[in-house]
Amino acid sequence: MSYHVVHSDALEFEERPTPDGAAPRQAADVTEPGGLEQSRARVWRYPAHSRGRRHKDLGQEEVFVVLEGTLTMLLGEPPERVDVAAGGVVAVHQDTALQVRNETDEDLVLFIYGAPPVTGKAEFLEDVEL
Repeated sequence: MSYHVVHSDALEFEERPTPDGAAPRQAADVTEPGGLEQSRARVWRYPAHSRGRRHKDLGQEEVFVVLEGTLTMLLGEPPERVDVAAGGVVAVHQDTALQVRNETDEDLVLFIYGAPPVTGKAEFLEDVEL
């Protein structure tokens, strides 16, 4: 099939731990139900005041699309803080340090798309405060 539609009510969210012990994030895979072969994608929910791990992805570039809320990203080395509102997009090249954060009192919902579809090629970095 040359296309596949994944409706929002069909997304199956699974909890993912946060590095700081805050409320867990949730991720819904879009890769398998969407039939993606050359890339991978997930919809992520970050509760208020949660964050992912700071890392460099050594195997793929990623695109972050803010669906709801405000995304705070730490990008580069040394890290630069970037805040992005709903409707905004951040494209991150391979080997660039990054961290996804929700520093607000509202939920953050992101669509994250990466290519090629590799996993396990990340270098995890020390967390920082800005």
